[in-house]
Amino acid sequence: MRTVIEHAWILTMDPENTCYKDGYIIIEDSKILKTGEGESPLQGDRCIDAGGAILMPGMVNVHSHVPMIPFRTMGDDCQDRLRRFLFPLEEMAVTPTLVYWGSLYGIAEMLLSGITTFLDMYYFEDQVAQACEKAGIRGVLGETMIGQKTCDSPVPYGGLAYGEEFIQKWQGHPLVTPMVSPHATNTSEPVYLQKAFDMAETYDTPFTLHASEMDYEMTHFADKYHMTPTAFLDSLGTLSRRTLLAHCIHMTPEDLDLVAARGAAVAHCIGSNTKAGKGVAPVKGMVERGIPVGLGTDGPSSGNTLSMFTQFRLFASFHKTVNHDRSLFTARDIVRLGTSEGARALGMESRIGSIEPGKEADLVMVERDSVNMFPCYNPYSALVYSAERSNVSRVWVAGQELVKDGALTRLNLGEIRRRLWENMGDFIEKSQEFSAII
Repeated sequence: MRTVIEHAWILTMDPENTCYKDGYIIIEDSKILKTGEGESPLQGDRCIDAGGAILMPGMVNVHSHVPMIPFRTMGDDCQDRLRRFLFPLEEMAVTPTLVYWGSLYGIAEMLLSGITTFLDMYYFEDQVAQACEKAGIRGVLGETMIGQKTCDSPVPYGGLAYGEEFIQKWQGHPLVTPMVSPHATNTSEPVYLQKAFDMAETYDTPFTLHASEMDYEMTHFADKYHMTPTAFLDSLGTLSRRTLLAHCIHMTPEDLDLVAARGAAVAHCIGSNTKAGKGVAPVKGMVERGIPVGLGTDGPSSGNTLSMFTQFRLFASFHKTVNHDRSLFTARDIVRLGTSEGARALGMESRIGSIEPGKEADLVMVERDSVNMFPCYNPYSALVYSAERSNVSRVWVAGQELVKDGALTRLNLGEIRRRLWENMGDFIEKSQEFSAII
């Protein structure tokens, strides 16, 4: 099946930042065959006139907890809510069915906003994988391993065994990439962090966890080990090219040097970090050291939105303000963080993240006809400072059109919402135990 798209303002996000103002792209089955300026030299089984719309690589969300849709708007202004009610309520009320429908809903939201690949760490990840398969989206998925009882394990660290079975089941899948995901530096004993990393080495998967995110996390490592969480991870041998560290708000220059030396990557979640008042990660220093940095929405409980456009705008505003430099991180730089750099952070840059022949046809079309998109002198600026989720008109993953004219083609959002709501009754009832704080 050959699809030809013409008359698009193509932002390839390749290493040379090639841009075609009136460009074409030829998709052969699931891959990009050819791109260029002007009319397509080949005919297609299907031809699409983009009418001057912006065509960009599918956006890459490098950190999320997508099944947490039922938690959205709960306790947004509550101090220490992770330990006060999120952990307890998860253990009490999260089920495989809730995870499945919550995942499908969150995936629908991401597709409609142009995200074609996402990383997720949560519980019952097999349900998330099934949702990815049904929706046609690309997922990098890992079962959370943590040193306490959880909704899917009556004993601490049950996620380790679940995670290994999950990897064995899904490894090699065209859309699902399994990974190993201990919860955080301070929620797992050192021996289990090492076991988790060894499993990632054995199965050659990514390894991700929350790191240098919490004030109390920093105090814990300073008091107990006289080092930072980053130095601690390195002392265990768990900092490597397969390691993706989420958040990294409180990193020192020495931490950044260590991450760069080991070839690890960072998932930067500007929306959830600033919403919680935790701080702004030193991304300028990361980029200066060549550390791969991608953007993450975090979960719909932490950041509320699963839109990369929100992260673009927040990233620009906070980092320019913190560094007192309007010219820092151009709009093109920021779009790169949400596309090709996100792919590099996941170790998937050979497959996704840019529009180049041979890569997967993961594409997003952003229309320029709406009131907020005129005039458009600089397409990167339009994406970062003007565009909204509603401007996404078409989305392809592996050459399959999953969004057309701003609507889902495979999924029925109304039906998903209805099924999710039907399965939220017990969750809502149990959440009343925390009504005073949520």
